[in-house]
Amino acid sequence: MSIDVRPATVFEDVRAVLGPKSPGANVCWCLSYRIPSKLNNALRGPARGEYVAELCHQEPPPGVLAYDGGEPVGWAAVAPRADTSFARNRKIPHVDDLPVWSLWCVRVRPGHRKQGISHALIAGAVEFARAHGAPAIEAYPLDNGDAKVDLTMAYAGLRKNFERAGFTYAAATTSVLAGHPRILMRLDLRTHAHTEMPDRWRRGMHQRSGYGQG
Repeated sequence: MSIDVRPATVFEDVRAVLGPKSPGANVCWCLSYRIPSKLNNALRGPARGEYVAELCHQEPPPGVLAYDGGEPVGWAAVAPRADTSFARNRKIPHVDDLPVWSLWCVRVRPGHRKQGISHALIAGAVEFARAHGAPAIEAYPLDNGDAKVDLTMAYAGLRKNFERAGFTYAAATTSVLAGHPRILMRLDLRTHAHTEMPDRWRRGMHQRSGYGQG
């Protein structure tokens, strides 16, 4: 199985991973940490998906998608921390004044789990942030040790998965999810920064967003 991770520029593919079975249902759409709480509460039903559709056409797009063949099988939300509610979150500290990016949600579709897709998503999100000039990237995973975590609450990721991707512990938080403490982990991107976006990503963004097409 070969997993390809690409920028989330195709809304239909984002909807396949994040959207509800019923178009009018209220689901997170991975907006709760991305936008102010007042706006998050105001967006109901289809309006939430419409908001995400707009994000997919912006630069940078709202995250990355993992594909198995042509099928979208996973999602990771990644953006500058300053553009998310983590900029004001009192439970998750600021380590310093570096303009870091945040990686706060990793989701794999049912039926595709335990195939390494979450690891590919974390690696792809790191590449995405680096390609957009991020000096560092943070995550706020569960520090669950060997304890099992309810899959529906594991979206923040697990400490061991981020350690495997090269992240290191940076700070404690006062945030608790599914009964497990969350920690702040960070990966410094400045020592191996890319000067421009990888060609395969640039081509994919043009093809999927319609840019450069007659």
